[in-house]
Amino acid sequence: MRLFTTVITFILLAFVSYSQEKPWSGPSADLSRGKLKISANKRFLVYENGAPFYYLGDTGWELFHRLNKEEAEKYLENRRAKGFTVIQAVALAELDGLNTPNAEGNKPLYDNDPLKPDEAYFAHVDWIIKKAGEKGLFIGLLPTWGDKVDPMKWGKGPKIFNPENGYQYGQWIGKRYRDYKNIIWINGGDRDGGGDNKPVWDAIAEGIKSVDANHLMTFHPWGEHSSSEWFHNSTWLDFNMCQTGHAQRSYSIYKKIIVSDYNLTPAKPCFDGEPRYEDHPVNWNPEVLGWFDDSDVRQAMYWNLFSGGFGHTYGCHPVWQMAAPGREAVGMARHYWYDGLDLPGAFDLIHARRLIESRPFLSRVPDQKLIVPGYFPETENVVACRGNGYAFVYFPTGWPATINIERLKAKTITAFWFDPRSGEAKQIESLSGKGSHKFTPPSTGRGNDWILVLDDASKKFKAPGQ
Repeated sequence: MRLFTTVITFILLAFVSYSQEKPWSGPSADLSRGKLKISANKRFLVYENGAPFYYLGDTGWELFHRLNKEEAEKYLENRRAKGFTVIQAVALAELDGLNTPNAEGNKPLYDNDPLKPDEAYFAHVDWIIKKAGEKGLFIGLLPTWGDKVDPMKWGKGPKIFNPENGYQYGQWIGKRYRDYKNIIWINGGDRDGGGDNKPVWDAIAEGIKSVDANHLMTFHPWGEHSSSEWFHNSTWLDFNMCQTGHAQRSYSIYKKIIVSDYNLTPAKPCFDGEPRYEDHPVNWNPEVLGWFDDSDVRQAMYWNLFSGGFGHTYGCHPVWQMAAPGREAVGMARHYWYDGLDLPGAFDLIHARRLIESRPFLSRVPDQKLIVPGYFPETENVVACRGNGYAFVYFPTGWPATINIERLKAKTITAFWFDPRSGEAKQIESLSGKGSHKFTPPSTGRGNDWILVLDDASKKFKAPGQ
């Protein structure tokens, strides 16, 4: 009887856990809407037909290098069902990507010469990109990881690029993928964009752009930096990507990078393309600081989105490196990639997408003036944004805040609490649109984050996330 009860309890707990996460139905992004472009207000990505595109990325950096076709299919399907729209992956991979063959036994280059690509290796890349397209997934394609330009203090390299062969390689890879519908170019690869590196990154980008006018391009910088530092005014950079990195839990990094990028002139879309990873040791010091978890994932995402990010990228420490038995665990990874696919934070991302897409998408702007000035610790900072007829306010740990609801310019406001863990919304009250109002979330403490949704009642929106 005890065994029977235990089994039933386990089944019920599993049902409760997964019943909250409604999988994405059908292709994750609609490629029939045409190629991606920058929105008229220079803040978002949109399809050719004007429909907004929600960039929800995953760092699958070693996808082409370490997974075979069956494994790649499993990974891509998992991400499609969770509502991801972009997989960020690298053609010339980081983890000894030049000298260790891929899952099919092929290396990407002959003699490590970027002008001598191996067709069998890139045929495997082609297959994965096409399979992703079938599922409505864009590939954020990095032509190379940064250690092939600058090994720095980490990365096996070897350094193989210079401005001359970088331009030619850019032309080659640009021609190969210019007619694929699901490509977003990501130049760089966790490296400095300046100094001696800059001419090489410029050459790769300009080589691609010289033959491919169909796809947008950004740059992936090293930790706690942004592409804007070196390339904001470059003609090849269509939008800014930053990496807030894996070292801190403070909102200060978002003020330093995302808020700064949002306020640059000329305006360009910006977002966090590599935040704190789930199941990653905090600042590589787990004995003292612990490991990033689903609470950290949500906090990084909403801080980014509500501070001006047009989209967001998730990462899981064992997944990006496709950790598996027999492989060196990079950065103290403690699980295998297939065990990390369904960590709680990965499930929570879809709720943000549904929330953002349930309100006028392209009118969203960050607005800290919604929050009446008060004391908030940097680790618990309350962040707000608003759009046409609505506002979102993120409470990371349930710390109360007073909101200036007059900024919505609405006669009557409908208020909801949106649970970012389950995607459920509960209407709490109807308010006059005058003055300010103090809101206290339903629960407090780490992991008890909440989103206040304020709607202009005259807009008659559906419930948040619907």
